[in-house]
Formats: sequence, structure tokens, C-alpha cells
Amino acid sequence: MYDETQKKIIDATMNLVMEKGYSAMTTKDIAKAAGINECTIFRRFQGKKDIVLSAMELPQWNPCLREEDFSFSGDVEKDLISFAKVYMRKVTPQMVKVSIGLRTPELYRETAPGIMRVPQTFKKVLLRYFGNLQQQGKLAGQNEEALAMQFLSMNFGFVFLEASFGEKLSDIRKEEYIESSVKVFVHGIGLK
Repeated sequence: MYDETQKKIIDATMNLVMEKGYSAMTTKDIAKAAGINECTIFRRFQGKKDIVLSAMELPQWNPCLREEDFSFSGDVEKDLISFAKVYMRKVTPQMVKVSIGLRTPELYRETAPGIMRVPQTFKKVLLRYFGNLQQQGKLAGQNEEALAMQFLSMNFGFVFLEASFGEKLSDIRKEEYIESSVKVFVHGIGLK
């Protein structure tokens, strides 16, 4: 799809998006980081925006979260642990930093649909799962939308804080966090 030079340009651009933000980086910065001449950028791409939009289609710069990534076993705690693990395996601190860097007003109209695809997919899976639990009479009238948003926020919050502070805020391991938070969540909604 992309040649080696284009990949170097994309990687350099996205690393700069995470470090400096889209608005602060220049094509000179990109060329320097990629180890190429600045005019090479314009032979391969229309500009910064074109590079970023191209990167958003590549797996290393897009979590590619799909509904098919999630499976249901019927054991609520095991299912939710599995959901959280899938989410955190795909939505890494790097992906969060990229997402934050792409929220600049200059880009947001073009990048928002791609950025929103990840939480929308996770929410859709959770809504379907909690809907099934509701139909089985296991949720006793709880608001499925609220539960989906709480679970999504709980997982995104951990990745966001990890992306922002690394281990400076907490040294809790991801696996330990997932198991502990899912137990609290399941207990809190009255399931076992």
C-alpha cells in the first residue's frame, strides 16, 4: 500500500503528533524526523493533513477495534474481564496520545469519525451484552446505556491515565486493575 519512504513519513508524523501535537509540528520537523528532504513529503503526500488521514487507516496508528473481537461465554465476570483485556490490548497509551493529538480544530472534522469508531464499537458490544443480561432478567431494570458508559469510561480512564502519567500515578499492573475493577463493577450492579 505505502512504500518505505511513505511509511517513514507517516511514522515520523504520528510520533510528532504525540510529542508536539498536530498544530505545532511542521513539514520541516517531519522531514528531519523521517531523515528525508522536505520536498519528498510533497512528492508523496499533499501535506500534513493527508499524512495523518493516511496513517489513521494503518493498524499501527488505529486500534482497529471490531465487534468480532469480543466473545460472550455467559459468565458475566469472565466476559467483562475478557472485554476489558481486548479493549486495553487494542487501545494502547500510544493510541490515546495519537487520539488526543488529532483533536485539533484544524483536523477534527476529518479525524472525529475515525476517533469515535473505537468507543462506538465498544459501546455497541456492551449495549448488546447488557441487553442480553436484561432480557435474561439479570439486571433488574438497570439502564443499559449507563452501564455501557460506566464500563467504557472505567477502561478508557485507565488507559488515558497510563498514557498521561505512565507509572508516576500508579504502578498497578493492567491485569490486576482489570480483575479488580470488573469485580467491583459486577458487585456494584448486583451480578455474580
